[in-house]
Amino acid sequence: MWDERHSSEEYAYGTTPNEFLVEKVSCIPRGKVLSLAEGEGRNAVFLAKQGYSVTAVDASLVGLNKARKLAEESEVVVELIHSDLADYDLGKNKWDGIVSIFCPLPSSLRKELYKKVIAGLKQNGVFLLEAYTPDQLKHGTGGGSSVDSMQFEESLILELSGLKFKHLIELERNVIEGLYHTGIGSVVQAIATKEI
Repeated sequence: MWDERHSSEEYAYGTTPNEFLVEKVSCIPRGKVLSLAEGEGRNAVFLAKQGYSVTAVDASLVGLNKARKLAEESEVVVELIHSDLADYDLGKNKWDGIVSIFCPLPSSLRKELYKKVIAGLKQNGVFLLEAYTPDQLKHGTGGGSSVDSMQFEESLILELSGLKFKHLIELERNVIEGLYHTGIGSVVQAIATKEI
């Protein structure tokens, strides 16, 4: 599905970084940042432009090839890794920041991934996330139709119990990100820190 979505010349979600990431990037400590399900590179390139050492992982080789092109055009370096998140080893105490922007995973896979996120963050490392909530179904402006892959405050508190939330809110906002995220969206935004 993702190779097909990324196959056109146009960038499916645009080349502009996610608005929440732009607003809150200063919360992420300087250093190594991992972007999960990065797709075509818009958020990884933005992070690299801010001076972070960025690794981007995605299951779509087509998307990563477009990310490579975007990074080259922007004259930044991003390490691109082709891997399914179910198989990807995040390592231990490795990342100053991990970013998840609209990464729709089945809840069973997501719960396992979040264990790896907690283990992979360094002490004082930050996890920054924006995801659609189940209320998004009434808008139909992106995010698919699977409630199981959507998130909300309570699910994040449960699944990221090893982190301390600095920011956690559900809201409706205008999401304008390329062809597939356009219009009012019901989202949850989170910034959480690994304190131990």
